[in-house]
Amino acid sequence: MRTANEALVVVDMQNDFCPGGALAVAGGDEIAPDIAALMEEFRTVVLTQDWHPKGHSSFASAHPGRAPFSLIDMPYGAQVLWPDHCIRGSGGAAFHPAVPQDAAHVIIRKGTDPAIDSYSAFFENDRTTPTGLEGYLRSRGISHLTMVGLALDFCVSYSAIDGARLGFSVNVRRDLSRAIDLDGSLDAALGAMSAAHVRIEG
Repeated sequence: MRTANEALVVVDMQNDFCPGGALAVAGGDEIAPDIAALMEEFRTVVLTQDWHPKGHSSFASAHPGRAPFSLIDMPYGAQVLWPDHCIRGSGGAAFHPAVPQDAAHVIIRKGTDPAIDSYSAFFENDRTTPTGLEGYLRSRGISHLTMVGLALDFCVSYSAIDGARLGFSVNVRRDLSRAIDLDGSLDAALGAMSAAHVRIEG
């Protein structure tokens, strides 16, 4: 069992990000059993969950003439337009069945505001509106975070960088994460995490 000041953050292990889902990450389902086993080692386990309303502004379908994976300028900066995914209450938004939801101590739902996307477990994409995760971790005396999940080059890396920026010691298990790798996004994310002093293992 890990020490009391350590937490595991499992990022977006949801059906829509696994093969067969609306925004599938290659091999996303392969890591689920090992993540489930790792959850048993931690006294504090956090699950994050994309939880979008229909018609979310990050969906390409909300912007006529725009294709999925294209970029658009939003008031908070550049935004990748995604296929409709993780619509709240849908089967695609549910956790992969191999990841035991009842083992989590808290579930952080993100992307709930229709006007702004949220990659990070800590902030919406304006990088200032908090999800509440920081306060939860601080109240439990957590200082060290291990992060796993989907996708490594978006939600995992954003979460890891924000965690480090907030003063947590952050470790990312690359072997228990999978990436989209959109136009070099994986290398960019690995570089950004290293620059933020995130430790990358596996």
